[in-house]
Parts: sequence; structure tokens; C-alpha cells
Amino acid sequence: MKFLLIEDDHEIVETINLLLEMRWTGAYLISTISGQKGIELARTESPDAVILDLGLPDIDGFQVLEQIRGFSDVPLLILTVRGEEMMKVRGLEAGADDYVTKPFSPVELLARLRAMTRRTQVTEKTSDYHIKPFIRGRLRVDFSSGEVSIEGKPVKINPREYDLLQLFVNNPGVEFTNEFLLEKVFDQDENRDMAYLQYLVKNLKDKMEVKSGNPTMIVEIEDRGYMFAPV
Repeated sequence: MKFLLIEDDHEIVETINLLLEMRWTGAYLISTISGQKGIELARTESPDAVILDLGLPDIDGFQVLEQIRGFSDVPLLILTVRGEEMMKVRGLEAGADDYVTKPFSPVELLARLRAMTRRTQVTEKTSDYHIKPFIRGRLRVDFSSGEVSIEGKPVKINPREYDLLQLFVNNPGVEFTNEFLLEKVFDQDENRDMAYLQYLVKNLKDKMEVKSGNPTMIVEIEDRGYMFAPV
């Protein structure tokens, strides 16, 4: 498993390198402090996942994210500074799959990396099997490929959004509490972020409902949780 780290803080580089060496057999790290070099490495090295600091010395981290997304769907986790909520939102909207806030817990970072790469591997392993797709109106979820589309046009969703969507569409009419969804979306070692869960559900509603013309697919249940509406 190859990870690309684009980060100019040498202590963080050493921490992540040591973390992978100690806790992830077969994983190794390539790193650079340069955003431009990071874009090049993302293209030439074909990493299994990218860890990107948004504050880089040469170019803006969002430019790096946007350029990588121009040629790759590699799982990508951004590092943000505590309190910069809009940076997190902007990064996720630009195509990041997840985020970790500095200063971060090495255990949480490791859990998020495992979750990102595991979801990618599961999609790849099941791609050869036929699984009946979910279709409602103009929305189509193809479980065999992991692709989501509306009117035949692909819709970009991150791995956690996909996990939620898969849970919802396979259980129409079932009321899921916030606590249950937090357990499903976040791994055991992660800090379970209610605000992030709400953000994920809002993103799904925006992508699945507004664009598909159906405003009642995902229903909020009086602040207790959510339900995917039955037909």
C-alpha cells in the first residue's frame, strides 16, 4: 500500500511515516513539501491514497486538490487546522474524500486512512460480480461498480457518502438513529463527528434530490435520525 503525503511540516511527515511502519504492514510513504511536486507524484507514482496539507509553501493546497482531481479519483484526505470549518467544507466540495484536523490523533488518522482505502478495495473486489442496481426515477446506484448517476450522468460522491447512500437505498422506510449512522459511517477508533454526519447527509440530499427532481428521498426524523422514503 503506497501513500503520498504532501506536507511541509517535517514532524508530521516523520509521525505519519513512523505510524505506517509500526501499524500497517506493507504500507510505505512517499512525501514532498511541494504542491507542484505532489501533483507530479500523484500522476507518476499512482499512490493508493493521498494525504494533503492545505497550507503549502509554493501553491495553494486547493489548487493541488483540484489538479489531482483533474486526472485521478485516488482516495484523498486533507489536513486542516482546528477551527477552519470552511476549509473542511471547501475541501470536501472540491473532491476530498475525508479530513483530519491538526493537531490530530495518530490513531484517528490511521483509522480514516484504513476506512478510505478499504472502501476502494471493496468496490474493486466486487466489480466483477453482478449486483442488481437501485433505480428510482432518474437516480441509479450501480453496486457492482460503485457508480452513482442521474439521467446517465455520473455523480461524484465520496466513500462515506456512498456508505450512507448504500445503507439508505437498501433499507427504504427504515428509521436510522443518528447514533446508529455514526457507528456505520465512522470506524471504532475514530472520533464520531455529528456535524460531519449532518454535512454528509446534506450533501447526499443536494446531489440525489435536487438534481433528480425528487425532494423527498432522504427524510429527517425530528432531529433523531434519517430515513430513505419508501416508494
